[in-house]
Amino acid sequence: MNNKNLIPSFVIALGITLLGVFIKSGIDNYTNKDRKVTVKGLAEKEVNADKVTWPLATKINGNSLPELYKQIEETQNKVKGFLTRNGVKDNEIRVSAPQIYDLESNVYNENRKAYRYSVTSVVTVTSKNVNLIKELINRQAELYKEGIAITNSEYQYQTKWEYTAFRDMKPKMMQEAIGNAEKTAQQFAENSHSDINKIITADQGQFSIDDLDENTPWIKKIRVVTTVTYSLKN
Repeated sequence: MNNKNLIPSFVIALGITLLGVFIKSGIDNYTNKDRKVTVKGLAEKEVNADKVTWPLATKINGNSLPELYKQIEETQNKVKGFLTRNGVKDNEIRVSAPQIYDLESNVYNENRKAYRYSVTSVVTVTSKNVNLIKELINRQAELYKEGIAITNSEYQYQTKWEYTAFRDMKPKMMQEAIGNAEKTAQQFAENSHSDINKIITADQGQFSIDDLDENTPWIKKIRVVTTVTYSLKN
């Protein structure tokens, strides 16, 4: 065979070989395109709150506004004194304007009251010294001995515990959640005699921050669940 016939033969053979490779690749892709697994990854942490907002609300009833304002001022001073002498800083204390409710202005109230006005005063503590405030909440009975009744049964006066450093731990928790998702996918792949390949889709995960329980609201449970879809290969 001369050189003129050798070159076309080589080209034809190469073309046939490449065609076979492409056909096999196409068949493999078609076979494997629907082979995937979707798994969820979970990460959880328990952390202590690093910020607390504690409203100390007091209510005083009476018929004379000047006398009520005098009592309110005395009450506020006693509350602030209790806080500052126990370590709360002045810039952590905020005194709100008194809220006055005129009972006679309520046309739907047919019951006669022994007093006309009800005044609510709120001294709010906002602090990152969570342990100190938690201790003072347990000691607020000391104010009762001074004739100051703290109103804490109403929703708007509930103590609020927060974890503000959440953003700092978010990337690490996401990494942990994705790692747990990968472990689950690997286990699934082993059971199906396959290997995980590339990530097809992944979400950013949904974070939630909840109280550990009703009795320890200063302990927070942070949770994230992410969903990842992997392709599988033999």
